[in-house]
Formats: sequence, structure tokens, C-alpha cells
Amino acid sequence: MAQPTDRGGPAMDRDEIEAAVWAERLSLCDFLDGLDEPEWGVQSLCSAWTVREVVAHLTVTTRATIPFVLKAAIKARGDFHRMTADVARARATAFTPAELVRQLRESADSSRRMPGSGPMDPLLDLLVHGQDIARPLQRRHAMRTEVAVAALAYLATTKFHGGPQRIAGLEIVATDATWSLGAGPAIRGKVEDLLLVAAGRPSGLAHLTGPGVDRLAERLAAG
Repeated sequence: MAQPTDRGGPAMDRDEIEAAVWAERLSLCDFLDGLDEPEWGVQSLCSAWTVREVVAHLTVTTRATIPFVLKAAIKARGDFHRMTADVARARATAFTPAELVRQLRESADSSRRMPGSGPMDPLLDLLVHGQDIARPLQRRHAMRTEVAVAALAYLATTKFHGGPQRIAGLEIVATDATWSLGAGPAIRGKVEDLLLVAAGRPSGLAHLTGPGVDRLAERLAAG
């Protein structure tokens, strides 16, 4: 894999992305195997979902077809976020935690993804949602720094996920990799915390420093 470079981020080709997705799915499955029953019902960092519903959402990526998405979108009246939430809740109800983990593990090496999404989207989903699960449980689920930098570089420039709007006018500086992006009041921290705040999770703020943190906190609070 290419090494992180100042202000640019590492470049990952298609094979590297797919290998990283495979590794992250298996790593998350191993983590999930260690959860007890009550932990599956804990509220995740996603305000609309429990841990179980987040995992259910992750199983959709390799199973969704265009007809499935169209039907779900119509049912949700064209609201993408509502559609995503409804599908996750339905799968969480239909399958046990063990079944969801088995589905995720069985599809670990699949290159299928949601219609309309790009190659990096499944990787970004896994990294962010892995922390959505682990942090409320007070458990550690490690991110590989070089993979997280690539995901952060992608998120920071992809309007669909809202990253550019959240960090506009700020300099994002990783303290555990040679990487930075943007200009303005600086925000410094580990890549995984920077990734979380760029993805709209206030949970990462407590571990960040710099004159830009307050401005970013205001944006996250405003939604």
C-alpha cells in the first residue's frame, strides 16, 4: 500500500481497497463474536440504531440489488436516510445476532456494493460503523492507521457523506500519520478520531486539540 503523504493521503487501487474491506469485515466479525447478549441492544453512536441494527446495516451492502433499492426507496418516499434506517431495522428483526455475524463473515470477500456507491464506500462504512459499535460499549476495536487515512482523505472530499461541509475552513492534522488537509484553524488528533468527526460523530471531539475544535463542535451540534 502507498504510504501516507502530507496533505494528500495514500492512494489505494481497487485490489487494495477490496483486500482492506475483506480484512475489516473479518476483524469486525471477530470483535462481534465477543459481545454478550445485552450489548447487542446498546445504543450505537448512530442515534437511530442499536448495535444490532448497525450490524444489520453492514450486511446489506453485498445483498442489495437495484430492484430491492428501488422498492425500499419507494416505501421510504424517496428519503434515502429513512430507507437505510428502515432496511437495517427490518434485517435486525428478521435475523439473530449470530445470523447477522455469519452473513457478514460469509460475504467478507465479496466485491458487491450498494448500487450507486463507489469502491471506497464499503470500507468507509466498516471503519466508521465499527467505532459506532465499539465506543458506546467501552471496547477497543483498532483501526489500521494507513487504511483509516485513506478513508479520511476520501471522506474529506466526498460531498455525499457531508465531510467537506463539516471541515470547511479548517486544517485537519493527523498526529499518528504524516497527513494533513485544508487550511485554517487547526484540529489535531489521531486519524480514527478525525475520521469520526468528519463523519459527523461528536464522540471523537474529546480526543482532539487545536483552535479549530470549537468551530467543528458547533457544526456537529447543529447537525
